[in-house]
Amino acid sequence: MQEPTKDHTDEPDFQHGYHSGIEGSENRNPYESYLSSQIHYNWLAQRIEDRRNEIQRVDKEIEETAVKRKTAYDRLQEFVQRVIKATKRVTELTTQREAVDAETEALRARRKQTQSEYSLLAGFFFFFAGAAFVFGDLIISHEIVAYALNIRNNNEAWAFAIGLAMISILLKPAYDRLIEKPYVDEHTQKARTRYAWFKVGLAGFAIITLGILGWFRYEAYRTDKMKEAINKSVKNLQLGATPLDPNSTITPQEQQVLLQKIEQQLLRSDELNLGLVNSPWALASFVLSGILFALAGAVSLGMALPVLQNFWYRWLQIDPRLWRLSRRRRKLNKQLEEADRELAEQTTQKDILEHELQQFQTLDDLRAERTKMRNDLDELIESTRLAQTDSRIASFNDGYAKGEIAREMMNEEEFTQFRNSMLNTHNLAVKASSSADRSMNYGNGNGTKRTNGLRPHQMIRKMITDGLDGEKE
Repeated sequence: MQEPTKDHTDEPDFQHGYHSGIEGSENRNPYESYLSSQIHYNWLAQRIEDRRNEIQRVDKEIEETAVKRKTAYDRLQEFVQRVIKATKRVTELTTQREAVDAETEALRARRKQTQSEYSLLAGFFFFFAGAAFVFGDLIISHEIVAYALNIRNNNEAWAFAIGLAMISILLKPAYDRLIEKPYVDEHTQKARTRYAWFKVGLAGFAIITLGILGWFRYEAYRTDKMKEAINKSVKNLQLGATPLDPNSTITPQEQQVLLQKIEQQLLRSDELNLGLVNSPWALASFVLSGILFALAGAVSLGMALPVLQNFWYRWLQIDPRLWRLSRRRRKLNKQLEEADRELAEQTTQKDILEHELQQFQTLDDLRAERTKMRNDLDELIESTRLAQTDSRIASFNDGYAKGEIAREMMNEEEFTQFRNSMLNTHNLAVKASSSADRSMNYGNGNGTKRTNGLRPHQMIRKMITDGLDGEKE
């Protein structure tokens, strides 16, 4: 509900001006200065009170903000540690997965490099062929040792024969390093040419050896047939020397002739055996077959063992390792998903707390604001001091002017009584001083106005009149 408008004629300032006009005061500046200074002083007092309230508010806000920031910072540090731990866990799992991927790629690349041109069946075929060649060379070596070198101890003969047969194993590294490995790994024209010439030479040597062996086999077959014919002839001669009819008789001359024919046939058989043994084809076939078996065994084993080794490495080493790495990677992926989920949750909480900290006004800003308010308060207090000084000076000047007017209006008797009253009554001076202060401060910081509307000189007159009335009584 709106308060009723107050008439301005009821204001103390209007009353003061009205009395001053009646008294005929010509100088209005002192009281105008007093009013201006007093209003300014009251306004400054209100601003000071507001500024002090604001400073108290800022102090309280600083305390609350410090507590809130400390609490939020403590919680933030907890989540920061969790984020660091989760990040470390994710990094470790990622590193392990990268190591698994790198090893997997290396094994797959190596598996691709170990891919053989021959199948596993071909590898077994070459291996069995090489073993057969070594075994055949072992038989030939045993025959050489047992008969040519005249080693009668069977164990010693087999030991020496095995040593000779192992020449194929000795030739295998030479074949691998000089022929097979450059052809498989380098893929150069020189390696292919060397491999081709070796294969052609070995094939030619094998064909020549097989031709010589075939010719020697033919000679042996012909000799065997001739020996069969000789044996039949000898058998017939023996039958002729012993007739079935017991009544028939053979003369000693005829028997001697038959024995000579039998001896001739046996000598012919021995000549055939000796001719077969002393044949150069037999020597060539025996020597070349030993060389061929050694070379063929080395080549067959040189081709078989890498093929078997590659399949062994691929099927029994690389593939099981790849399977274990695949299981390990699936397990790491599962753990990494959980770690990423945990890291995301902890990071979200950390970001929320960081945002909450950012929403708080910083203590430095609050302290700077408080410092600025205190500086403003100091300036307001200084301005208040100056305004109060100006107000009191203006009040004094206004009172002095009113006193001069009152002095001019007094007669000698009134002035003497006033002076005696001022000199003899100390309480009167105190009352006058208190009244003057109340007159100067007609309103306080809370807006309360003075209730006494008398001017200082009017109050002095009233006190003088009251004093005279008291003396008369």
